[in-house]
Amino acid sequence: MNDNRGSWKCLKCNEKLAKKKTVFTYLGHNFSHEVMTCPTCGKVFIPKDLAMGKMAQVEEQLEDK
Repeated sequence: MNDNRGSWKCLKCNEKLAKKKTVFTYLGHNFSHEVMTCPTCGKVFIPKDLAMGKMAQVEEQLEDK
């Protein structure tokens, strides 16, 4: 992903990323979150705050079960 004039772009497709509700699966459980996604190839960009925040909390809760 490239930062070009303040907008995120996909390196593979050179398309501007757009927010899209995306379903994630972990240990057989699903949860969704709106993330920046390439409209052409579907690759998603997970920002550090999401990975270290909500996603880490969900992982911890599921692993404790």
